[in-house]
Amino acid sequence: MQSRLSVGLTGGIGCGKTTVADLFAELGASLVDTDQIAHALTAPHGAAMADLVAQFGPASATADGALDRAWMRALVFADPAARQRLEAILHPRIRAAALDAAAAASGPYVIFVVPLLVESGNWRARVDRVLAIDCPEQVQLARVMARNGLSESAVRAIMAAQATREQRLAAADDVITNAGGIDDLRPQIARLHADYLAFSERMSRLPIERL
Repeated sequence: MQSRLSVGLTGGIGCGKTTVADLFAELGASLVDTDQIAHALTAPHGAAMADLVAQFGPASATADGALDRAWMRALVFADPAARQRLEAILHPRIRAAALDAAAAASGPYVIFVVPLLVESGNWRARVDRVLAIDCPEQVQLARVMARNGLSESAVRAIMAAQATREQRLAAADDVITNAGGIDDLRPQIARLHADYLAFSERMSRLPIERL
């Protein structure tokens, strides 16, 4: 079957992944957001909830049948084995739903928004290019503290559980710097959009079986 470009978009908390992804979508790219898929799987009576409750007990669910995110966040931060059990339930379902969404997408190329792309390891082999959204750590801190009302120590704990800035940059084929505002983003995105269109056009001529 014919191919088109797939891009894995990643970045640390507060780097502006959603803003960048939405700007690509304005230009016609198809987005597949793994966070949105995860939220659907763990919504009230979502497809992953029965297995999560069986694995972690009734305390893992709220009264309406959704994942208790605060409870689970506290557990996995304290217990790496619990994080592995959580990921073993969620990651295969997220991956399958993401690939189904990409197969149904109509854009000239597909952007998978994967916050933990570097950490997951497997996503790198499933996309043609990795796009990292980069900004200084102090900017991340300020944005997340203002957006979520978290303390600096709480934000730093989240950042410490993610790949480092250096690890993301080392894994990236492309980098967008998001230390300013949207006006600084648009020319970077326009340039990469043109590149991705050209890449995808070339790939579409090749009868390569995709993952």
